[in-house]
Amino acid sequence: MEPPVDAGESGTRLRRVQTTTSYTFQDEHGWRKWRILRPGRGMYHDVKRRLPYYWSDIVDAWTYRTFASTVRMYFVNLLPAIAFTLDMYRRTGEFYGINEALLASALAAMVFSLLSCQPLTIVGVTGLISLFNYTIYDIVKQYDVTLYPKVMAWTGIWAAIFHWVVGVGNYCDYMGYITDFSSESFGMYVGIIYMVKGVEELVNEFSVTGNAGGYLSCLIAILYFGSVYSIEKLGSSVLWNPWVRSFLADYAFVFPTLFWVGFSHIPGTLKNTPVTFVPITTAFHPTQSRNWVIDFWSLDAAWVFVALPFGFLTMLLFYYDHNVSSLTAQSRRFPLKKPAGFHWDFFLLGCTTFVAGVIGLPMPNGLVPQAPVHTDSLTVYETHVDIIKMNETSSHQPRVHAIAVIEQRMSHFIMGLALWGTMTGPLLIVLHTMPAAVFAGVFFVVGWGSIESNGILQKLVHLQSEERFIQPDNPLAHVPRRKVTLYVLLQILGVAVTVAISQTIAAIGFPVLIIALIPFRTFIMPKWFSSKELFALDALTANNRAVLASLGGRPTKMRGWAGEEVQEEGQVESEEKDE
Repeated sequence: MEPPVDAGESGTRLRRVQTTTSYTFQDEHGWRKWRILRPGRGMYHDVKRRLPYYWSDIVDAWTYRTFASTVRMYFVNLLPAIAFTLDMYRRTGEFYGINEALLASALAAMVFSLLSCQPLTIVGVTGLISLFNYTIYDIVKQYDVTLYPKVMAWTGIWAAIFHWVVGVGNYCDYMGYITDFSSESFGMYVGIIYMVKGVEELVNEFSVTGNAGGYLSCLIAILYFGSVYSIEKLGSSVLWNPWVRSFLADYAFVFPTLFWVGFSHIPGTLKNTPVTFVPITTAFHPTQSRNWVIDFWSLDAAWVFVALPFGFLTMLLFYYDHNVSSLTAQSRRFPLKKPAGFHWDFFLLGCTTFVAGVIGLPMPNGLVPQAPVHTDSLTVYETHVDIIKMNETSSHQPRVHAIAVIEQRMSHFIMGLALWGTMTGPLLIVLHTMPAAVFAGVFFVVGWGSIESNGILQKLVHLQSEERFIQPDNPLAHVPRRKVTLYVLLQILGVAVTVAISQTIAAIGFPVLIIALIPFRTFIMPKWFSSKELFALDALTANNRAVLASLGGRPTKMRGWAGEEVQEEGQVESEEKDE
């Protein structure tokens, strides 16, 4: 029998609603106000809740789904990391290269697979830290470009300190207020940034290799995107049988990557057309001629404190980015059973941030598009057939239902080992055969995947749909269109402003805008929308009881989902004091 989820870290009386297998917790007395007076409490209970599951996290992994997930996530993690590194390599004076990206991804994978409370959250090199790194480079080079490695080291040190303060101070509790309003806006922002990076990669090909190389790169990138997208669609279709569909979905990145890399090397005109390939260096060595440990102690004190706001902004970025990654990896569509641990994981992220800063790596954090893909690849689905009768005819409609998730930490761990292995000489040579155009295609695949499934796009489609074709059971059908329009416009405004600032030297300030969406949704929007409207338009990104326990339970005073927690027959209510 699974251990019960225990919220135990609050200092007030919590109402416990018990079922046969789990508990929920409701914030009745606003105890979040006093969490700062109980340092380390959240981290302690995160570990306490998750530790009994550690052995099952290992033994539950021995299934085919774990193997398929490992292969899939190796490619889904490796390819975007290299893509972002190509961008950083050009825009940071070639300071961050392939070895730095591989080491950062491997470090994060090993640490979080072994020590985290949320091993399903994929951690690695993201596009946003790439943007952060080269924006700081643009600022520093205006004064003395040789200071950049030391400034980045101190940025990592300051960011780690702020991470530890947040983790110990229980401030991750406020991620319990994350709803689809802000997570969809952030997902749309990330998707747009990915698409922009893909275009920039192809523009660079025209600049470096000329028109012939540029056109070939466009061809490879577009066809790579079409190949992966088509295979993924076949994997989620009703063609053939479930085993074939699952196989296609699991290896949707593998086969197109192998084919289009080989395509660029076909003898004759294709091979002779100049395109750029992944730049590599000596195995297990930094890209530049330096030691792995940066001599950060020799930086002038003035620059040490210049790095402080950079570190704070990095923490803000990771506070939202990493925790939203964890929330989406454990979102309400996945039937998860094991508890989460946001406070401990954020403290752990501070440790990897410190190490990455000191040895000159791009600081890893949670991957928003990839994290739910990891959980999805471990989810066991069943396809049911719904028979809909209309007069004397009937139609058969497929309905896919998630019945379980293989909750384990071995896929993340083995993926980390594979990333370590990729730093060896032979595999680096293999990477060098990959044209940059493939990674432009990767940007398009991941970016469009984040946009296509986004709730903002779905609401826009709803607004353009003819009313007679809108299903009565659609929650949006009961909300005035002007309110749906206002809701979507607010999201689009937040995305547009964030994307705009990301294209300027003020890009390091974009985490402030992202974070501001949380209080805006919590305090301002309930004045413009009724609770019924917000209940239809919005919802908590993660409402799983085991997940919310780490955040102190459901924030009941937020308007918009007052009726979401419905007691089931047979539930028992009781009150217990904290330990």
